[in-house]
Parts: sequence; structure tokens; C-alpha cells
Amino acid sequence: MLTQEKTIGDFVAENFRTAEVFKKYNIDFCCKGGRTVEEACDNKKVSPEEIYRELEEVANRKSEDIDFNSWPLDLLADYVEKTHHRYVEEKSAMLIPYLNKLCKVHGERHPELFEINELFIGSAQDLAAHMKKEELILFPFIKQMVEAKKNGEALPAPRFGTVENPVAMMKHEHEAEGERFVKIAELTNNYEFPDDACGTYQVTYRMLEDFQNDLHKHIHLENNILFPKAIAMEKTF
Repeated sequence: MLTQEKTIGDFVAENFRTAEVFKKYNIDFCCKGGRTVEEACDNKKVSPEEIYRELEEVANRKSEDIDFNSWPLDLLADYVEKTHHRYVEEKSAMLIPYLNKLCKVHGERHPELFEINELFIGSAQDLAAHMKKEELILFPFIKQMVEAKKNGEALPAPRFGTVENPVAMMKHEHEAEGERFVKIAELTNNYEFPDDACGTYQVTYRMLEDFQNDLHKHIHLENNILFPKAIAMEKTF
């Protein structure tokens, strides 16, 4: 049932295909998924009623999508690390040399490439540090909670006080990356390469767009499913 109380993140957590609707209207469903549809429509030329209609159409379609919302938290944390963290590592290593090459070959005619390159290098560096914090601190604690709950054991107090503290930090860093990719999308004209783009130019833009799309799903799984459920689980001890 569609209600005005549900957040955008709630819709996407229940059915990831609803992300298609939010993406169509350029509504951030990952970093800013805590808003309602009405709040997100404040600055958009679309009515909430239109969004709700399209969301209902998507919800009524038969789906074979993975229901991440039903997964145990330890399994979801492992999935995020082994799928999305590895993707960031592998694609960053590929994209940086491509972007460097584009700056050398096409930078004179397309000076925006230098800013795109700088933004992406910053993103790759910050995401690498961000993911390590998740892998070494936050995710192990989530897995510890799941194990303690399964065995009926007490949960040792973490040195960071409560899981809400690292979660708040991770969400803040997610928002910074979201803003960085909004800028990259603007500079690339939503990843439309120019008429004089060579093969490398075209491939690089496609890879950048794929990177952004994967990052959106990555952040969605954490912000809208993993983190809220981890906070709720900690409160049951």
C-alpha cells in the first residue's frame, strides 16, 4: 500500500525496481532516501500523485528481482563487500588511467575533462578509505550482533558507543560521494560524449555512468536496508 508516510528509501528497499521511477525524475533514492515523495517533489516539476501512480504500476509488475530486504544482515554485509566494494576497487583502477589519457588527448578541446578527472580521483581515494572503515569496523560489528542474537548471547559494548555513530559517519560520506557524482553527471552532460569522441572517450563515459549506477545501488543497500536494520537490531539487546 502506498502511503504518504513512507520514505523514498522504504519504497526502494521493498522493491528495487521503484528506483527506475525516482531515477526518471532525477530524485535521489540512495543518499537522500530518507525523504517522502512529497518532500522530494517540492523542487520538481512533477506532482506526488504522478509519482505514486508510476510506483503503483511498478509494484504491480511481476518481479524476479532479489529481495535484499529479506536477507540476514550478515549475508547482506558480505554481499555489499564482495560485490560493490570489489566493483569500486576494480573499476577505479581501470577508470583513472582512461581519464588521464582523455585529459592528455582531448583536454584542450574539452577542458571539463580535467575537473571530471579530479573529481573521480577524489572519489576513488575517499571511497577506498570509506570501505575500509566499513570492512574493519562496522560490518564486523553487524556480524557480531547477528551471531550474538542467534546464540542468545549478550552483546559486548563496542568502543564506538553505539552502531548509530559509525552509521552516521558512513551516511555523511555517502552524501559527499552522491554530490560529487551529481557534479560529474553535470560536467559530462549525463554521460553524453561529444561528436569528436574517440573509442576510449566513449568507453570511459559508459564506464563512469555504470560506476555511478552501481554506487547508487551500493549506497541504497546500506542506507535504506543494512543500516536501519542494524540500528533496530542493536536496540533489541
